[in-house]
Amino acid sequence: MIAFPNISPDIFSIELFGTTLALRWYAVAYIAGLMLGWWLVTRAVKTPRLWAPGSAPMTAEQVERLLTWVILGVIIGGRLGYVFFYQPARFLSDPVSILRLWDGGMSFHGGFVGVAVAGLIFARRERIPALPVGDLFAFAVTPGLLFGRLANFINAELWGRPTDLPWGVAFPGEAAQTCEGVMTICARHPSQLYEAALEGLILGALIFWLVLRRGWLRFPGRTMGLFIAGYGVARLLVEFVRQPDAQFVSPGNPLGLALHLGGYGLTMGQLLSLPMIAIGLWFILRARAVRAPA
Repeated sequence: MIAFPNISPDIFSIELFGTTLALRWYAVAYIAGLMLGWWLVTRAVKTPRLWAPGSAPMTAEQVERLLTWVILGVIIGGRLGYVFFYQPARFLSDPVSILRLWDGGMSFHGGFVGVAVAGLIFARRERIPALPVGDLFAFAVTPGLLFGRLANFINAELWGRPTDLPWGVAFPGEAAQTCEGVMTICARHPSQLYEAALEGLILGALIFWLVLRRGWLRFPGRTMGLFIAGYGVARLLVEFVRQPDAQFVSPGNPLGLALHLGGYGLTMGQLLSLPMIAIGLWFILRARAVRAPA
C-alpha cells in the first residue's frame, strides 16, 4: 500500500481575535476552477473559428456577468443537492445547519443542477441561446473538477472501499481505518484520484480536442451532451469502488446501496448518474450544425 502524503488541508492559518482563519486547498480549488473556466470561456467567445460565422453566443462583457450566476449556482445548488440527496433528515431537523457551509457537504449533481438553472436564467435575461451557453460550461468545467478531486484527496475525504491492490492508500482517521476483517493498517482505493483522472483529465482532454480541433461548438448542445454523459459514465464506474456516505451503510447494507434489486443495487451516486447519461446522449444525437447567415 501507499502511505498517505503528509499534506495539510490548510495552506496556512492565522489566529485572529480568538478565531482561527484558514485558507484551505479545497477553497483554492474552487476559486482556481472558476477563474480558469472564466478565462477559457472568454477566449472561446473571442475565437471566431470555433463557431459558425456570426454565431458566438455572447460577448466577453456578458461572460463577466455570467461568472456571478455560475458562482451562485455552484454554491446554492451544490449545498441543496447535498441536503436533499444525501442527508435530508439531518438538515430538516436542523434547518439552520444548511447555511453552515464551512462544516462541509457539497454535491456535484446538485451543483450541476444549480449551474444549469443559473445558465438558463442568464440566457433568458441576456436574450441569448441557451444551448451554446451550456456548451461553454462543458468546455470550461473539467479543470475545476480536476482541482476539486485533488483537493478531496488532500482533505482525505471521499475515499474508496478497502483494497489489497498495490496502489491502495492508507488514509488517516478512524473512519478510514475501520475495515471489516482488517486487523492492521487498512488500504483503500484512492477514488478521488480515479475521478480526477476520468472527469478532469480524460474527459477534459476529449472535450478540448473536439472543440478546438473538430469544431464541436458549431453544433449547439453536442459538447454539453458529451460532458453530461461522460461525467455520468465516469461517476457510475468509480462508484463501484468508492465508499458510500455513512448514512447509507448499515449491517444489512454494507455496500451502502440506495436501491436494491434482487441482491444487486445502485448507490446514490449511480442513481443520479444514470439520468445524466441518458440526457447527455439525447443532446449529442439531436445536435445539428448552425447554418451560416445567408
